Amino acid sequence: MTSPLAQLAANGVSIWLDDLSRDRITSGNLSELISSRSVVGVTTNPTIFAGALANGTTYGAQVAELAATGVSPTEAIFEITTKDVADACDIFADVYQASAGFDGRVSIEVEPGLANDTEGTVAQAKELFAKVNRENVMIKIPATKPGLAAITAVIGEGISVNVTLIFSLERYREVIEAYIAGLELAQKAGHDLSKIHSVASFFVSRVDTEIDKRLVAIGSAEALELKSKAALANARLAYEVYVQEFAGAQWDSLVAAGANRQRPLMASTGVKDPNLSDTLYVTELVAPDLVNTMPEKTMEAVFDHGVVPTDSITGNYEEARAVMAQVEAAGVSVSEVTELLETEGVDKFIVSWNELVETVANALEAAK
Repeated sequence: MTSPLAQLAANGVSIWLDDLSRDRITSGNLSELISSRSVVGVTTNPTIFAGALANGTTYGAQVAELAATGVSPTEAIFEITTKDVADACDIFADVYQASAGFDGRVSIEVEPGLANDTEGTVAQAKELFAKVNRENVMIKIPATKPGLAAITAVIGEGISVNVTLIFSLERYREVIEAYIAGLELAQKAGHDLSKIHSVASFFVSRVDTEIDKRLVAIGSAEALELKSKAALANARLAYEVYVQEFAGAQWDSLVAAGANRQRPLMASTGVKDPNLSDTLYVTELVAPDLVNTMPEKTMEAVFDHGVVPTDSITGNYEEARAVMAQVEAAGVSVSEVTELLETEGVDKFIVSWNELVETVANALEAAK
């Protein structure tokens, strides 16, 4: 029998695991997920690496080697995380080749403290790309205002980018503009556009968490009826933006030069509300050319009992527009919510980064 995850993949959704650790790599677990769970990529972030370093048992030898050289915690993090990502890239090399570069991708994020530093982001993106030294790596850059200029510059260097922390449709359009501008720079610089790929990571569950909190505070019957509907509506309208923006004469000329569309990626797809289906942000977001990066718990829930439709997005645009209009009418400012979520997203990653630095500093000291 075909598993729900295999059906999801057959319906056009690339399944990426939102987790990475050296334990997964060395135990063979990551390879096993490719064959048994239809996993075709991996995403990471500072929170994931903080957890991996705090709980992992396989970093000791490298930490000891690094401690002996006297590196700083930040330098050690750079060495440790880029090794994990390079090794994961090697595991996904066959997937990368088979998918012509669309999948088999492993993402590594620039330091979150650089989220509002365009030049610093560009410099570190180039450093990470050079250090990992694998064609199938993607550099994650947050979709802050300063991040937009960095996205254009990094794409212009011929480096594939995973744009992260997108919450609003308006910012998503700006991300697509930044990507297209980057492709035009890359074309002028003589880069092979067919080798440049990008995904735009649209965060899902956090939108419901914040909007539902506000709907409950309003407390009217109309407001409460809208609970847990905004995130799916917002994500579905993001897919509509994708369809709309990658069309027209400007884009057609880039396609003729080998350019690839920047695929929408659904992130933060683990359900936070225990009253909701644990597969909600996967099975209700199915359409061609989509990526869904899932925590393992969500992935296993879909594998176990997910009911996967052929397409749960493209026929639902008008309903989604109506939901977002009703949310506004109920008294929730969606733009205020998305601005808050972007700021909080950066702040949360900075907290995780600081925890990661502390964990590695302690490990280096203990290894001396």
